[in-house]
Amino acid sequence: MLTGVQMPRMNSLLERWIQTCRQELLDRTLIWNQRHLLHALHEYEQFYNSHRPHQGIANARPLQPLPQPIIDQAQITRIDIRRRPRLGGILNEYHAA
Repeated sequence: MLTGVQMPRMNSLLERWIQTCRQELLDRTLIWNQRHLLHALHEYEQFYNSHRPHQGIANARPLQPLPQPIIDQAQITRIDIRRRPRLGGILNEYHAA
């Protein structure tokens, strides 16, 4: 990603992405070579841009409708959540089944 040297706002956004990438991925991964690094960064980029929950109204993902609140107590026990591990379980995606 290219940034302008004299653009402090742009640099702060890139620095935040790098910090998040290091904390969530690179600090937990033993990288073997450049090919493995590029694969891990590509998977993290897909996870970050598509599934990772960004801050929004009620912590909802952007452009996604909020789910209906569960009022019935018995319905809570029937919730089925599926986990899809990515990068060997370092990143996880959760979906209602």
